[in-house]
Parts: sequence; C-alpha cells; structure tokens
Amino acid sequence: MPQYVIELLYLLSGILFIMGLKGMSHPDTARRGMFYAEFGMLIAIIGTLMQHEIVRYDWIIGGLAIGSILGLAMGLWVPMTAMPQRTALSHAFGALAAALVGVSEFYRHGGHLEPFKLGALGFEVLLGSLTTTGSLIAFGKLQGILPGQPLVFKGQNVFNMTVLVVTVGSFISLFLFPQYGGVFYLMVGLALVFGVLLVIPIGSADMPVVMSLLNSYAGLASAATGFALGNNVLIIAGTLDGFSGFILSVLMCKAMNRSMANVLFGAFGSASAQGAGAGAGGEMREISLDDAAVQLAYARQVVFVPGYGMATAQAQHVIRELGETLEERGVTVKYAIHPVAGRMPGHMNVLLAEANVPYSELYELEQINPDFLSTDVAVIVGANDVVNPDARDNPGSPISGMPILEVDHAKLAIVLKRGKGRGFSGLENPLFFKEKTAMLYGDAKETLTNLVQAVHKL
Repeated sequence: MPQYVIELLYLLSGILFIMGLKGMSHPDTARRGMFYAEFGMLIAIIGTLMQHEIVRYDWIIGGLAIGSILGLAMGLWVPMTAMPQRTALSHAFGALAAALVGVSEFYRHGGHLEPFKLGALGFEVLLGSLTTTGSLIAFGKLQGILPGQPLVFKGQNVFNMTVLVVTVGSFISLFLFPQYGGVFYLMVGLALVFGVLLVIPIGSADMPVVMSLLNSYAGLASAATGFALGNNVLIIAGTLDGFSGFILSVLMCKAMNRSMANVLFGAFGSASAQGAGAGAGGEMREISLDDAAVQLAYARQVVFVPGYGMATAQAQHVIRELGETLEERGVTVKYAIHPVAGRMPGHMNVLLAEANVPYSELYELEQINPDFLSTDVAVIVGANDVVNPDARDNPGSPISGMPILEVDHAKLAIVLKRGKGRGFSGLENPLFFKEKTAMLYGDAKETLTNLVQAVHKL
C-alpha cells in the first residue's frame, strides 16, 4: 500500500477525532461525537495494518482478538456505576502499551538511537510507566480494594520529590550515556514507583482531578510514542487526548477552588483536616418516609442533588421515576449537577443520561444556585462535600472557597444517607445538623422506590 494512502487515512482519522471531541462538548451531540471518534479509531487501525514495516500478522491478529473480546465484555457487563474504575483501567492499559513499545524500541536499538528519538522514547516510557501504576492505584481506591482516604507518611512530599528528581535525572542521563541500558531501566523502575507515590496520598474526593490528569498523562505518552515511531496518527490522537485532559484537570481544580499542587500534594481529606465541620453540632433530625412523601408531593419545586451515593446505590433510574411521578402532580423538577460530584468528570451526567433524564432538567452550579431560594424541597442523594456549607462559611475548612450547591437556602433539605458516617473525604457536614435539614436513612435505591409508592398513594 502506498505511503500517501496511509497518511491520508491518518489525516481522515485525525479529523474525525477532532469532530468527536467537538461533538462530546455538548450532551445533545455527545453520542454522535462518540461515533466520530470510534470510526476515526477504526480508520487509524486499518491504516496501521497497511504499514510496510509489518513483518507478520499473527501476533497482531491475536492481540486484536483478545483486546476486542475484553473490550466487548467490559462494555456489556461493567455497570455504568463502575465507569470510573473502568476508565482508570483503560488509562492503565493505554499507558502500559505506550511504555512497552518504548522499552521494546530501546531494547532493539539502545544507544544507536538519535537524540530526538531517544528523548521522545524516554519521555514516553517515563510518563507511560507512572501512569500505569498511578491508574492501577486509582482503580484500587475507586473499587474499594485500597482505602479511599489519603495514605500519608512523615516526610512524604520530600521523599516523593526525591524520587521524581532521581527519575528525571535518569532521563537526562540517557542523553549523556545512551549506551548504558541500566540508566534506562532504572528510570522505568523509578517511574513505576513514582506512579504509586503520586496517587496514594490523594483522597477519593479528588478522583475527578486525578482521572483527568491520568488521562492527560496517557495521551502525552501516546503522542511521545508517535514521535518515537514516526507515526502521525499517534501524535495527533495523543496530543488531543493529552491537552484536553490537562484542560479538564484545570477546570476541575477551578470547580474546587484549589490549585493542582494542592490536589497532588495536599493529602485532602486526611485526619489533619481538623478545621472541618466547625459549625456542626447538635443532633441530626430524622424524617419519616411518609412525611417526606407529603413534602415532595405538595411542593411547587423540587431539586434533586445527586452524588456518589446515588452511583453506589445504582439509584439513577428510581430518581428519574420519582421525578416523573412528581411532575405528573404538577411539581417542577430539576437536577443540580456539581462539576466534581462523583469520581470522574461528568459522572452524574453520565448516570442520569443512562436513566433517560431529559438534559433540559439538568442544571449546572451557576444556573441552579439562585433557584434554591424558591425551592420547596432539595433532595440530596448521596452527596456530601458538594453541598457542605463549610466551604462557604468556614475559612478553616479544607474545602474553604470551593463553590457548592447551596441547598441550605431551600425551604427544606432532605438528605438520603445510608447512615450517620462522614463521606469519602472524612469531613463533617454542618448541613446535616441544620433545622431545615431532615435525614432519611437507608439504601438510596430502596428509599427512593418507597417514596415513589408513597407519593402515588397521596
């Protein structure tokens, strides 16, 4: 196959990737954007399979078969509530592939590589290695295999920076001593270790930022792979992925009013966060199911605020059913979406879209906050930090300054929780102790189902 045909296929693939990103910038066109991106990837694979450098296809076909089977299985059987974990695994697999390609290239050519290609290869392996282990740690935290709280030890930041400096030093040494393979493999080992050290001190509450950062790292590793191999489609796709992930990370930090350095090195949610919950005190007031049903049925406006608890309870379909039941009674129903609710960017949007909640009923933080003053009932389903008034009122709180959904301005806030414990972040929430707040304990899915039945009876 002539090389210009392959390059044209790569160009078409890159255009489709850009159209895919554009489409995914709005929920109304997100599905179409996904199709563009998928078709672009198919064309990129076809173009790569036409490369004249390929000596034999048996291993390639085997890899395609295994990968397709695993991808199909994950797509069919992994529930939407586990999307953060699945995404973390995808980042790990992509980064591992990039790292292995780099290790293979160095093993084959070693010190005979030209400086530019050696630098691209080293950057690829460094980022790919730390992203692999970092993504696996993120998966472990999200899946509950590892503690969701930050894992910290004395002198951790100093130790982490020392490992990073030695890792970068090994990378620089590759240019001075490319013939010494030991320096390269030392860099690989240290990068794997640093990936673990980078993520373990980050709490589950910061996972949206971590996920977008890991996405950025995986993309940049792929772009570096493209430079090392001279593959244009990898450069295009990796750059798009890397920089879009970085921009998303910045937006996530802005949504939490925190710097990137604070997220990575601040160990948010650790026990040292003693300024939290300064306004909390007294008893949490519990409400019965029937009383909650009456409050909802005769309200003029109800705003649902979903959080990670909704995801773990898989309650998105029932919350839509309750919303439709209230709308049939003439109640105005809205859904308030905080940009960092859940464990990955857009987590709540994805779950509510799966439950066929109309996009017109989803409101972002800036849109919905003025409406809480005229809201009769705000129903908080498994959310904690994103509705914590300490972020607004307590300068000593670790989340001070973070924009929140101001549900405490509603006439009544009904909080659905499994128990009286604190959320993933470990911060006490003064909202739960306010006079206008009522607690409704139990599994969110079961509670919402019972609320639907109780409203129907009124």
